[in-house]
Amino acid sequence: QVQLVESGGGSVQVGDSLRLSCVAPTLTFNNYVISWFRQAPGKEREFVASITRGFDITKYAASVEGRFTISRDNSKNTAYLQMNSLKSEDTGVYFCAAVFQSSLRSSGSREPSSWRYWGQGTQVTVSS
Repeated sequence: QVQLVESGGGSVQVGDSLRLSCVAPTLTFNNYVISWFRQAPGKEREFVASITRGFDITKYAASVEGRFTISRDNSKNTAYLQMNSLKSEDTGVYFCAAVFQSSLRSSGSREPSSWRYWGQGTQVTVSS
């Protein structure tokens, strides 16, 4: 059974930083594109960032470009989301997701329905 487990969420102040982790111990990790999504209360789940299987090509939502960095360590079956200069509108539950891609350069879709495996989420609360 495939499991994705997120950690690293918490309550911080505007301008602070957090680093989220996503571990997938049972996944053949380097075969999968990894992404981060988030969902604020009363809103739809939205794309945050993704990273390809190979070449570490990244893609970001415009709202986080320049502040967030996605990375992966295939040797540890782990992906990360470094979040700097946090804003109140970054508040929400953050999910990591994975989908198999044969292409080393595919960064996946921004649509949640396109992702096969999901974690349970980790809460991020940013207050002023």
